[in-house]
Amino acid sequence: MNPRLLLLLAALACSPLARADIFKCVDEAGHVTYTNSRGPGKGCTTLARDQAVSSVPGGSGLARPTPVPAPQSGASAGAANFPRIDSGTQKARDSDRRRILDQELSSEQRSLDAARRELEAQESARNGADRTSARAAERVQPFRDKVQLHERNVEALRREISNLR
Repeated sequence: MNPRLLLLLAALACSPLARADIFKCVDEAGHVTYTNSRGPGKGCTTLARDQAVSSVPGGSGLARPTPVPAPQSGASAGAANFPRIDSGTQKARDSDRRRILDQELSSEQRSLDAARRELEAQESARNGADRTSARAAERVQPFRDKVQLHERNVEALRREISNLR
């Protein structure tokens, strides 16, 4: 027999088998942890060695969300500590909010009108051959972008105002 083969067989016979214990540990809060080292807590048990162990939670690859306990006595957990304000103060705040949004809408509408005038001026400044060139389109594009930005802002402000009570 080959001396190398004998040496390999002898080395394999002397080496210990690889083995790792898997522990299931449950803490005081009920959280379950699987580990290869026994934790200091009393909630650790050794799993049977013939069980298949997966490192993927739930087998789907997605972590399961921690369940949130339902609020007790029909109130939310933080509602008792949340400061209350009287209806007069809330109406004043709502009125201020509407006034501020109306001012922002007015300002944004003026900016949109100015941006449209600038775009129109830039487009009318092009001569016949320049109207179709790529360079002219690049020159006018920032003005178009500015108009689109102001249009989106006006629309968002109108939506916000329509959501007010």
